[in-house]
Amino acid sequence: MAQSGIDRQDYIQPAEGWVRKQLDAIDGAGGNTSAAQVQGRPVVVVTMIGARSGRPRRVPLMRVEHEGCYLAVASKGGAPADPQWVANIRAHPDEIRVLDGTTETAMTSRQLTGEERATWWDRGVVAFPSYADYQRKTDREIPVFLLEPR
Repeated sequence: MAQSGIDRQDYIQPAEGWVRKQLDAIDGAGGNTSAAQVQGRPVVVVTMIGARSGRPRRVPLMRVEHEGCYLAVASKGGAPADPQWVANIRAHPDEIRVLDGTTETAMTSRQLTGEERATWWDRGVVAFPSYADYQRKTDREIPVFLLEPR
């Protein structure tokens, strides 16, 4: 299934095999994100524009939703470096789409800091407790981005 009328062949495919498998499962289910989970928890598919390529990229992220907004947590499992998608979301913050279930919404993104970050971080940990472990594994503060409807 193509999001936003974009042909599936236009997307740059993720390098990681497990991510491709998640996206294939979602595509095979007609775009329903419930077809893929991580540790038994739901995901959403975030589509963004590549910082260098200018082509659409998709990444499944844990579903952290509150009042129609979503949190994108750049945890990379607690690795020392940010995931590649962080550069994309920073380069094109107004060209984000979130597929939740079978509903796709145009979004804008912004990186959170301070109290707002702390509030959303706590929501993220409730939705996916492994985030707390990932933060303990790394010296970097894991970036978090709020995705808000346009």
